[in-house]
Amino acid sequence: MSGHSKWASIKHSKGKADKQRSKVFSKLSKEISVAAKLGDKDPDMNPRLRSAIQAAKSANMPKDNIERAIAKSSTNTETNYENLRYEGFGPDKIAVIVEALTDNKNRTASNIRTIFVKNGGNLGTQGSASHNFNQLGIIKIDKKEISDEQILELAIESGAEECISHNDYHEIQCAMNEIYNVKKNLEKTIANFISTEIEWVPLNSVDVAKDRVEAAINFLETLEDDDDVQNVYSNINFGSN
Repeated sequence: MSGHSKWASIKHSKGKADKQRSKVFSKLSKEISVAAKLGDKDPDMNPRLRSAIQAAKSANMPKDNIERAIAKSSTNTETNYENLRYEGFGPDKIAVIVEALTDNKNRTASNIRTIFVKNGGNLGTQGSASHNFNQLGIIKIDKKEISDEQILELAIESGAEECISHNDYHEIQCAMNEIYNVKKNLEKTIANFISTEIEWVPLNSVDVAKDRVEAAINFLETLEDDDDVQNVYSNINFGSN
């Protein structure tokens, strides 16, 4: 997992994804609704909505659910969601960034602070943890779509900065303000994407003692389980355990 910011794939490898299916769908639906509300209802005209729909499809979210989430953006005009970022340090001083989408920031801040404190961590001010990360555009493509050699060449031609081939997928990294230009170039050759997101990628990973890894995973899981939390990033290194 070195150099990989999102700990979510750890969850997949530990077989926990199925249990959280409804929670994952709920978070994806919220992002689709907010993206559709803030921009065009046509995903071709709204990059954020297009990315949200692609992420939903990658999670095998039914088409009906996606359409309902888009329709909800027109009916649910009373609720206004805010994108918020929380930063802090968890057990063993791992740096953590939490991205939330909430209609009640007092509730969200209180919940997240409680999770940090209960797990021996502390919530800091903005900037306290993010200096340990780079914010990058991350585009993920299933390895069935294209070979290692072809994706490397295509990534360079598309204006990407880095291309890493993992076991199951290719990860293309680029400057975050270039993500949709790079994606547009990739779309000339590739039809299906796993996800297109701005992610926090750690500059250096922190090793945690083997007997402390479970506590760290439980902490990250508890954060991600909160209904208002969309993404959790950490600089913990799972690869060495």
